[in-house]
Amino acid sequence: MWRLDVFGDVAGAWVQLLFGWLLAVFVLMLPMVLLRDALWLPLRLLGSGARWRAFLHGMGLARAIAMASVLLATVGVANGLKPPQVRERELALQTLPPELDGLRVAVLADIHASPVKGAWRTQRIVDDVLAAKPDLIVLPGDMVDGPVAGNAVNVAALAALQAPHGVWLAPGNHEYYSDYAAWMAHFRQMGLGVLENQTATLDIKGRTLAVSGVGDPAFHRGGLARGGIAPDIPAVARQARGSDFHLLLAHQPKLAGEAAASGAVTLQVSGHTHGGHILGMDRWLVAPFNDGYVRGDYRVGAMTLYVSPGAGQWDGFSARLGVPASIDVLVLRRDDRARPSAQPPSRRQRR
Repeated sequence: MWRLDVFGDVAGAWVQLLFGWLLAVFVLMLPMVLLRDALWLPLRLLGSGARWRAFLHGMGLARAIAMASVLLATVGVANGLKPPQVRERELALQTLPPELDGLRVAVLADIHASPVKGAWRTQRIVDDVLAAKPDLIVLPGDMVDGPVAGNAVNVAALAALQAPHGVWLAPGNHEYYSDYAAWMAHFRQMGLGVLENQTATLDIKGRTLAVSGVGDPAFHRGGLARGGIAPDIPAVARQARGSDFHLLLAHQPKLAGEAAASGAVTLQVSGHTHGGHILGMDRWLVAPFNDGYVRGDYRVGAMTLYVSPGAGQWDGFSARLGVPASIDVLVLRRDDRARPSAQPPSRRQRR
C-alpha cells in the first residue's frame, strides 16, 4: 500500500511506523513463544510436570510474553527514531599509502529521511558530522523515503555538508522506490557529488584517491523500482585505473564479492543492513540475507569491506535493540599487520 501511494506521503510514513511497530512486537514475541513451547513439549511427551505444563501454557505467562513484546518493541522504535551518535574508529588497511594515513572519512548511511523523522533530525546529523571535522564525507545510499515533492524539506540540511575532499553519494534501493531520477537530480542541485557508476579522482598530498559509486541491485526488482541503474563495477574499475587507493560506495554489502574479484577496489563502504537492528536477529536473519555481512569490517580477498550500522532506518521497521544507529567516522590507518575484525560465515565469500 505504501508503494502504491495509497495514503500519501505524510500519512503513509506514519502508517508505516505503526505497522512497523506491530511487526516488531511479533518478531520479538516469536522467540519467547518458541522457548515456552520448547520447555512444554518434552513435559507433554513424557506425561509429567502437570503444574509446569499448566504454567507454561497458562494465561499468566501468555500475558507476560505479550506485555514484554510490546514494551521491547516500543523501546526499540524509540531507539530507532532518536538521532544517531558519532562513533569514531580506526580502520587499519594494509595497502593504504602513507600520505593518506589518518584520513578521516565520515560515513552517513541509511538516513531514511521521512516525515516521521522530520527535518530536525537530519539537521542534527549534519551538525554532528561537521563537528567531527572529517576530511571526506560519503553517503552510501538510502538517504530518503518518499518522493521529492513531499520529502525534500527533510533532507535540505544535507546541502550544508562540506569537507576538504568533498561530499560523495551513491544510490540505495530506497531511492529506487521513490523516483530515482528525480532524487539524483535533486541531490545534484543541493551540491552533493552524486556518483552513478562514476568515479571522482582526488589529489591528496600527492596521492590519487579514487571515490566511486555504483548503482543498486534494486534495479532488477521489477515493479518496485521507479527508475534507476544497475550496478556496474567493471565501469568504475576502469575509471579508477592508476589510482593509489580506490574507495567504492556500494549500498548493499553483497556486492563485495564482485568488487573484490575485480582487483581494483581497496575499500568498499556499504550500508543497507542497519547493523541487523536487533541482537540475535542480526546474525541469524539479517546476515544470511547479505552474504554473511551485517556490520563492521571484513576482509574479502585483498579488499576491505566496511558495513555501517546506519544513521537511521526505514519507518516500516524502525526497531533497534542493542544495535544503535551511528554516524561512523573512519580514521584510515596504514598497518602492514592489519587484519579485519570479523570474517563473514559465507563459504562462497571466503573463497
